Amino acid sequence: MLADVLPQEAFAFILIFARIGAMIMLLPGIGENSVPARIRLSFALAVSFLMYFVNFGIVPPIPDVMLEMVAVIMKEVIVGLMIGLASRLILTSMHVAGTIISFHVGLSAAQNFDPNQGAQGAIVSAFLTIFAILIIFATDMHHLLIQAMGESYYMFPIGASLQFNEFGLQVTQVVSDAFMLGVQMASPFILYTIVFNSALGLVSRVLPQFQIFFIAMPANILVGFILLSMLIPAIMIWFMQYFENQVMIFIPQ
Repeated sequence: MLADVLPQEAFAFILIFARIGAMIMLLPGIGENSVPARIRLSFALAVSFLMYFVNFGIVPPIPDVMLEMVAVIMKEVIVGLMIGLASRLILTSMHVAGTIISFHVGLSAAQNFDPNQGAQGAIVSAFLTIFAILIIFATDMHHLLIQAMGESYYMFPIGASLQFNEFGLQVTQVVSDAFMLGVQMASPFILYTIVFNSALGLVSRVLPQFQIFFIAMPANILVGFILLSMLIPAIMIWFMQYFENQVMIFIPQ
């Protein structure tokens, strides 16, 4: 009896771990390279253990052919990577906003490691990205990500054919929405730069002998920091609303 039951249970857990582990590897905050691999693995095993009891009944039986078994496992890994990638792309809005803000306040040359992009980026982008991840955990919004993990088995059943066309359209929509949101969050700085540079142009025309740019550079950075400190709450509220709406796509109503 146990010889028939245990292989099926082990196969079910491997399938669930394949999807959950792939998702956690790319999730914002949890899947960062700065998080130790043991912690990520332990978290993936713990969540997979919980999902095992919830979704054991929808796991298909063990295929008789080894290649079919490997194909089912690889499909689960791909589904997990696709969902994790979609959640990771949501944070690109903060990178876009930070890059635009850095350019307009004169900090584009200040580079720092951006954990979301995995490469060097503007220091304001790295700051906004880390701040956004902090707000996600501080507001318990990561619970929605865990809920989306469980609900993904109803949107993408185990063993079902992969809809790459629909996923490609969804990723394109997420990227375009994230870029548009990033520009919208940085729009006050774009307007500020237009007004500030127009005023500099008028002053330089009225007083040609005055070395306006020696004063303009530090003044631009100072006003930019003041404006950023005033707008950070609104930027984060805007981002969290967008983040919640995007994650709710994977949670059936």
